[in-house]
Amino acid sequence: MADPDADDRFSVDSFHRDAFRLVQPVRNGHRAGIDAMLLAAALPDGFSGTVADLGAGAGAAGFAVAARCPGVRVTLVEQAATMADCARRSIALPHNADLGQRLTVLEADVTLSGTQRGAAGLPSNAFDAAIMNPPFNKASDRATPDALKRAAHVMPDDLFERWIRTAAAIVRPGGLLALIARPASLAPILAALERRFGGALVMPVHPDAERAAIRILLRARKGSRAGLALAPPLILHEADGAVTARADALTNGRATLFAD
Repeated sequence: MADPDADDRFSVDSFHRDAFRLVQPVRNGHRAGIDAMLLAAALPDGFSGTVADLGAGAGAAGFAVAARCPGVRVTLVEQAATMADCARRSIALPHNADLGQRLTVLEADVTLSGTQRGAAGLPSNAFDAAIMNPPFNKASDRATPDALKRAAHVMPDDLFERWIRTAAAIVRPGGLLALIARPASLAPILAALERRFGGALVMPVHPDAERAAIRILLRARKGSRAGLALAPPLILHEADGAVTARADALTNGRATLFAD
């Protein structure tokens, strides 16, 4: 593997107050930010077991879960070769030596089904949890000319059905699913959860107390018959623009979303 510090196509970025570092493309592809950190915070504090980070990109959310939960082993599932290579480079960074022992990269298409999915390395009932930060821009939105970034940002019409179908197949009974998306996607997400995951907790994420939610975070349990519940909202910024104490704690691995 090339040294990312010697290659200006990539940067090495610090997360969780330097608990881990991530190799990311500079000019193309998706660069991780607050969404991935909030997604990682959706799993309970002290969670242990195996986690599949579906559509992992460079691995930000999976790394954040591993950094916060020492009993977790994470498989970073990513189809794009460039992003999967970034994840491998991140695992190999000396700074990540301890975390790297609990992370692996699987280059595979999240939307595979049946025997193809198993053959690709995603067998049924193999994980204790799945997390996902899937593309959630509509094809009609203004599209970037960067094909790698477009693949990470633009969703097909049946994306949530296909991704959640995979999560339901690979997560053991009683296991967890966590995802982040735009509020407009709530209806297809709930439809895809039907007869697969229940007890969904949904938290809206607002840029400040005066504006509408820009994201939703959702966690559900495979096979649960419990109903939908709405959690109190997460407010990212104070009136003066400062990051709220709760948002800061969540994005730096110091807290969990659902107080467990």
